[in-house]
Amino acid sequence: MGVLTRYRTTTAAGVIAAFVLVLVFGSPPYGDWARDNANGTGALDWFLTLLSWPSWDFDADLPVRDIFAIMLRAILVVVLTAVFLTLLTGPRLSRERSGAAQFLTGWSAYIFAGAVAGLLAAIFVSDPSTLGAFQAAAGGATYGLFTGWVVGLATFRGPGRMT
Repeated sequence: MGVLTRYRTTTAAGVIAAFVLVLVFGSPPYGDWARDNANGTGALDWFLTLLSWPSWDFDADLPVRDIFAIMLRAILVVVLTAVFLTLLTGPRLSRERSGAAQFLTGWSAYIFAGAVAGLLAAIFVSDPSTLGAFQAAAGGATYGLFTGWVVGLATFRGPGRMT
């Protein structure tokens, strides 16, 4: 594991993991597959559907504001993951923290990124409301809670920012 973490920072590893999650599971083919195949009431079906939350798939029949909000949400998940990981990790703190703390830092950064991305994107939908913004933030936090462990694993035992 030392070879894999020596040449990357915790933030870079987390951003790459977030980007791959959004790119793969937010893609139109995966979204279509999840809608067609994960429509049961079991936990696995729910999880497979949840993976597509930061989708960058859009319907041409949607208003332009809704399409913009969908695209913005996917972009913000990745950008805000970088922001939160940068704020939560540092060169001194990373040397002193255990691997478990780094794992939880990556996971929590993804939870925060999902919640804030949902909240900010909800401002741009065609019919914004406070309740809709809260529900979007809750959906993003739920997404981050159940998928953020991937980002946490990517940041596990990685060095902090280089100074």
